[in-house]
Amino acid sequence: MIPTDTIDKLATCFASLSELGAQLTESDWKTPTDCPGWTVQDNLSHLVGIERVLNGLPGTSHRAPASGHVKNPIGEANENEIDSRRGLSGAQVLAEWNEIASARLSTLRNADEAYFAVEAMTPTGPGTVADFLHIRVLDCWVHEQDMRRAVGKPGHLSGPAAEHTIDRLIRTIPIVVGKRAGTPDGASVVIDITGGVQRHIVCTVTGGRAAVTDVEPEAPVARLTMDVETFLILATGRRAPETMLASVELAGDITLGNKIVASLNMMI
Repeated sequence: MIPTDTIDKLATCFASLSELGAQLTESDWKTPTDCPGWTVQDNLSHLVGIERVLNGLPGTSHRAPASGHVKNPIGEANENEIDSRRGLSGAQVLAEWNEIASARLSTLRNADEAYFAVEAMTPTGPGTVADFLHIRVLDCWVHEQDMRRAVGKPGHLSGPAAEHTIDRLIRTIPIVVGKRAGTPDGASVVIDITGGVQRHIVCTVTGGRAAVTDVEPEAPVARLTMDVETFLILATGRRAPETMLASVELAGDITLGNKIVASLNMMI
C-alpha cells in the first residue's frame, strides 16, 4: 500500500518549514533552541542531512569535533551533517532544504508499493520504509516547533501533522502512568490536552498493567491538563519538567501528578 496520507502530512511539514525559514533573519537562524548545542539553523541542517540520505544521496564526509551533547552513533552522524553546514548562512541552508524537500517529495509521489514495503531500520526498531515515513512526520514537525519556539514565531500547532505527532507520543502514556509513575493498581489517570490538538486520555492500571481506555471513572486518582505545546515540550524532553509545572493544571493526587509530569519524556 502506498502511504498517501503520510506523504501528504510530510509535504505539509516540508512546506511549513520552508515558509518559516523564509521569515527568518540571519540572527534568527543562529538563535539557540531547546535541543542542546543546536541553533535554529542546526535543526534544519539536521533535517536536510536525513532527507538527503533517505533520497539516496551520500552523507557528508565531514567529522564534527567531540561535543558533550552527542551521546550515541546516531547523534554523532547527525552532528557531522550539522557541523558541515555551520559555516553557511541560514539562507544557504534553507535553499538546500527547499531543493532536497522538493526532490524527496517527487521520489515519494512517484514511488510504487514495493518501495514503501522495503525493510528498514527505524528509530523504534525494524520496520518498512512506510513505517520510517510515519516517524519522519513526527521528526519534522517536532523540529519545526523547536525552531518556532526559539524565535518566537508560533504556528502549525494544529492540523494533520500536529495530530499525527501528538497521537504517536500518546502511545507511551501507559508506560509513563504505570511503570514510571507507579500509579496504584485499579486507579485511573486522566490527561487532557488542549489547544490546537485536543485529546482526552484515560489511562487505567489493571493487574499491574496500564492501558488507555474509553471508560472514565467518576473519581480518577489524578488529572492533568495542559496545552499541546506544553505536552510536546514534556513528551520530547525539551525542557526540565520542573520548569514546566506552572503550565500544567493538576487535580487529585498532586504527588502522583508531579511524578507523571516528571516522567513524560518519551523520546529516545
